Amino acid sequence: MNKIQTIKTISAAIALLFAGAAMAQAPAAAPDPAASDPVAMGWMQGSPPAADKTVRWVDGSFYKFPQTRWSFAHWNQLIPSSDVWRGDGKVAALPRAERKDIAGLSFQPANGGATMTFEQALAANYTDAIVVLHKGRIVYEKYAGAMTPHTRHIAMSVTKSFFGTLGEMLVNEGKLDPGAMVTQYIPELKDSGFGDVTVRQVMDMTTGIKFSENYADPNAEIWTYVRAGSVLPRPAGYTGPQNFYDFAKTVQKDPEAAGAFRYQTVNTDVMGWLIRRATNKTVGELLSERIWSRLGTERDAMIAVDSAGNEFAGGGLILTARDMARFGEMMRKDGKFNGQAIIPKAVVDDIRNGGDRAVFARAGYATLPGWSYRDMWWISHDDHGVFAARGVHGQTIYIDPKAEMVIARFASAPQAANGVSDPVMLPAFRAVADRLMRR
Repeated sequence: MNKIQTIKTISAAIALLFAGAAMAQAPAAAPDPAASDPVAMGWMQGSPPAADKTVRWVDGSFYKFPQTRWSFAHWNQLIPSSDVWRGDGKVAALPRAERKDIAGLSFQPANGGATMTFEQALAANYTDAIVVLHKGRIVYEKYAGAMTPHTRHIAMSVTKSFFGTLGEMLVNEGKLDPGAMVTQYIPELKDSGFGDVTVRQVMDMTTGIKFSENYADPNAEIWTYVRAGSVLPRPAGYTGPQNFYDFAKTVQKDPEAAGAFRYQTVNTDVMGWLIRRATNKTVGELLSERIWSRLGTERDAMIAVDSAGNEFAGGGLILTARDMARFGEMMRKDGKFNGQAIIPKAVVDDIRNGGDRAVFARAGYATLPGWSYRDMWWISHDDHGVFAARGVHGQTIYIDPKAEMVIARFASAPQAANGVSDPVMLPAFRAVADRLMRR
């Protein structure tokens, strides 16, 4: 295999990171959760680790299963990242009220599979960490593989919902006009596919741009995008865009996509650029100031950055499961947490009300019938009012207002697509919600 072929092979694996609903397939005969445990396999153990147990960015092994079971819990050791300061306040306690009836709770998967228990579902889908809150109290918590309560894990596209929330906060404050053209804030995009779209279209991913995340197509825009952001090695002689924002300037229109919902990660990087222009702060600074330092989090969060220091809006947030649960609990409580109003209720209401369900339906998400997309959140419109932040390989913040439940979950499933695990995990989450409401 020559150097160019090697780079393409690495690219084919790494690009799966970006699509919150990518249609990737699990590797053939992937090791099961027990056999792929990163501690048992000895990844990155020893000083130095053995050559065949070393995980690296430069050779693409950091995004190859089962190495991902280690790398997802050590992302900031592999990718340049910046801090999101937690502030100097006290940690907001999460009272404990463990429920012994959750682990063995049985439910029926939506795909017609055999009845499973909640704990079996977690294991089968390579769960690294999970925290279940009920009325703000921890009722279930479990860690596996390389994870511990204080370990920070890559959140993948859950990151988008943080960016979308900050964006909607700026809309609420009048610092971003949702009806304004993007070029009002970023004139550098006037000759791109973003030249005639509104802020709202960016926030809801209805921009009508030409951006393919088809990983089987070597000419898809996703390849230039990930190389621009320095998320994968560049081939010799690379002369393309040097960072995420430079890439956004090259995006063109797709006449066939006008008005349609299309999940395209580059929209979130434009959202990050809008946030920076509206506030004159990095997104990490704004996230710390407005949310992270007020939540009473246990640790600083981190965000992966490109070579110009631009935050990777599409999937770069790195944080602990408990802190992710705190964020979810704040959203469940209409923006209130840690004894204060952190996000205006109007912002949470806008998210929870959702987007255009008919537009979303045309995108063809078979496991999410009746859902919509708003402010970079996924909205179920079900009888519990569930809404969620979702990322590849099983990352999620699942919020059930009716059950007063929040689930924060990290995972390292071999398949990227959430559509693979949804038929098991969504019914599992609903089963826990129903149980909590009965007792």
